[in-house]
Amino acid sequence: MQRKTNIIRLIFVVVGIVMGITYTPVFWELWGEGDNQVLNNFFTNAIIGLLIFSLLSFIFSKWFVRLLDQAEQFLSSKSPIYLLFGSLAMIIGLVIAVLISTFFFQSDLFILNTVVPLILMLAFAYLGFRLGTTRLDEWGKLFQFRSKRSRDRDGDEETSIIDRPIDKNYHHYKILDTNILIDGRIYDIAKTGFLEGTLLVPNFVLYELQYIADSSDSIKRVRGRRGLDILNKLQNEDIIPVEMYEGDYEDIPEVDSKLIRLAKEVNGIIVTNDYNLNKVIEFQNVSVLNINALSNALKPRVIPGETLKVMVVKNGSERQQGVAYLDDGTMVVVEEGRFYLNQTIEVTVTSAIQTDAGRMIFAKPEHSSRGISDHERKASNGSTHSNNHKK
Repeated sequence: MQRKTNIIRLIFVVVGIVMGITYTPVFWELWGEGDNQVLNNFFTNAIIGLLIFSLLSFIFSKWFVRLLDQAEQFLSSKSPIYLLFGSLAMIIGLVIAVLISTFFFQSDLFILNTVVPLILMLAFAYLGFRLGTTRLDEWGKLFQFRSKRSRDRDGDEETSIIDRPIDKNYHHYKILDTNILIDGRIYDIAKTGFLEGTLLVPNFVLYELQYIADSSDSIKRVRGRRGLDILNKLQNEDIIPVEMYEGDYEDIPEVDSKLIRLAKEVNGIIVTNDYNLNKVIEFQNVSVLNINALSNALKPRVIPGETLKVMVVKNGSERQQGVAYLDDGTMVVVEEGRFYLNQTIEVTVTSAIQTDAGRMIFAKPEHSSRGISDHERKASNGSTHSNNHKK
């Protein structure tokens, strides 16, 4: 930030010196001091321009820095093809504007020989950039290597496309956050080959892992070391390309905000298992891969009427409910399940819902009527014995 500010101020100083030497004599002539060598000289004019533009640099430098940052974010979020065709079309627009402006350069009027050509250059440059970037498909077809000839089994020539543009939804960089490294499942997913591109690990994520690994809390220390071990395994086993991002954003204190900023700059996609971070990323219009969402999607589907064998491990939140779990951790709420606590029973699925926390299945015992009647019979027998005892 400070470096950009200093560069902009230096540019203002240079422009101020040039403008002072060029245009200050005109003002001296208007004020009747054109022949005064003390005022109207090279050094005085340069110093006046320097002072004026130095003052302007302190006023407008921050605005220019913000404008540059926005331009950098915009350009970094675009594909190389977008920038290439946009730049070529803009150059063509400037050339056309210069050719048209040659008729105005010969005029003695300031508006015609300076202002009009400037307006033409800006207008044609903008139009060229817009035409170059809004018709990418058409321009790409002009420069695309269409096909190469090959012969089929019958000896006839056939055409096959050998150069296809990359899908606009493709993100080369998969940016890993701290939680996904500690979780460890990213290593197993990478081994399957479903991930493509390059895994990008920022330095600020690595520093956070080191900080957790050096924590005095034993649980945090184990988690941090696990994350470092997963990262080392990804790098050493060469399953998928892994790159380290050396940059940092000192003006942003939170690691999550730094990840979002980095994803926008490199047109990457963030890989995480943090539910809250997932929501923040979606709000920022950044692509995200959530491992938990992938895990829930891969869990086996159940349909009403299907039979499952489960073990009721605890009472449910509602009366007479019991709770069981499938092997993948899916919760099964068993109606009237408290009568079968710590028993393995067969249940029939009645419904299933998907929540933010995962899938939840509702079921009832296969022989619920018999189980309830037995229980009620025992209860009624107990009450009968008690009444007889009272009598």
